[in-house]
Amino acid sequence: MSVLNKNFTVVTRYIRRLRGGSQPILAQASDGLLYVIKFTNNLQGPNLCFNESIGNELYRACGLQVPTWKPLLVLDSFLDQNPDCWLQTAQGRLRPEPLMCFGSRFLGGPGVRLFEILPQTSFKRVRNLKSFWLAWLIDICARHADNRQALFLEDAKGRLGVHFVDNGHLFGGPNGDSNTTCDRKYHCRVRDRELVRAFRCSRYLDSRIYQSVSSSYLMDLKRMVGSLDADRLWRNIQTLPEDWKTKSALDGFTHCLCTLSTPSLLQDIVDSMVGIQERLDELEGFKPRIERKPPAEVLCAGVQATARERRLGSRRADSLACG
Repeated sequence: MSVLNKNFTVVTRYIRRLRGGSQPILAQASDGLLYVIKFTNNLQGPNLCFNESIGNELYRACGLQVPTWKPLLVLDSFLDQNPDCWLQTAQGRLRPEPLMCFGSRFLGGPGVRLFEILPQTSFKRVRNLKSFWLAWLIDICARHADNRQALFLEDAKGRLGVHFVDNGHLFGGPNGDSNTTCDRKYHCRVRDRELVRAFRCSRYLDSRIYQSVSSSYLMDLKRMVGSLDADRLWRNIQTLPEDWKTKSALDGFTHCLCTLSTPSLLQDIVDSMVGIQERLDELEGFKPRIERKPPAEVLCAGVQATARERRLGSRRADSLACG
């Protein structure tokens, strides 16, 4: 790729590898800032960069806090000088492609207190705790195929702000597996099953984060997602690198907008969310309070365990959703 006369931000300095199935890295770019970088030819799927970028824009359009992001150019010279950033496969190392990659601003740094997991006693310090309900609604409509992840950033007064991260499994997942295209009748049934799966897959693992909300707030949820500026989101898509815009990614995003713009479906989804949470609260209520702990995966350090462990921790919510 020629970069002559192009005002690209270029990845300049490799810092270290990060956890995650997409094998992201932490690196500095030519603007002097640090980014969490995910490569175009990551091992999870070709839609990952699209999902990350447009998922970020969708969340931002709904008023949720997300890290800023931009496409970053990875050069051959950077890859040659930093073989430690290459992807690890069962057959050995795989060299990332020297293309535009997804770069999300790194929220950490010297003097910054950033948390991946919180004890329940710290929930009262979170300024925007109710936003988890809005995030859950968006993730269901977007057929999020993984548990919701978030980071908690502490301010000078000890208050915590939620920043939602890791949107690579939105819109049917990084491979677009959920966007089945068959005849109309069968396609509707498939999409319904996907919607049920999204109820459990897209939840934050510690269900206690979903504290009681008023009926007026639930009405606000539907209003916020139902009044999205879809044209602006499509304009954002036009600015993406062409190789990010696969057919399955665009189909997944289109399905998401259709769901968000259908008031009756939104009402059904919100009603189901409330019902699932009430039943979870009832189940938890049978246990002594001292024993009410999140799943073991949530208590582990790191970004909420592996995908397999997250699925095992979600089976209880699955049975409720299917019920």
